Amino acid sequence: MNYKLEDLEIYNLAEIISDKIWNIVVNWEYLAKDTIGKQLCRAADSISANIAEGYGRFHYKENKNFCYYSRGSILEVKSFLRKSKNRNLIPEEIYAELYAELQTIHLKLNAYIKYIGKNLNKT
Repeated sequence: MNYKLEDLEIYNLAEIISDKIWNIVVNWEYLAKDTIGKQLCRAADSISANIAEGYGRFHYKENKNFCYYSRGSILEVKSFLRKSKNRNLIPEEIYAELYAELQTIHLKLNAYIKYIGKNLNKT
């Protein structure tokens, strides 16, 4: 059975949250958009981008390494979201919603990394 990248739930969830974040940041004023906004969007886009790059690699070990980069990006997004909330760029309820989604993505990514690790140990 051949799986496509788009069949990975973790990839799709990461794509959805990066689009949500983009749609928030695009409405910010110039200073906020140019500073924290660009970094927040890049970090959010990096979650799914690293999952995709790892998925396209030939070896499980490389896939796992890119998933670790993706996990780092999740933490980076969480940090920028806190800054955004503290600087009154996003309301508390939007922050809480996005943070909860990131928590789910984080847990599912950990499960995917564990799955990759099991396949790595088989080869």
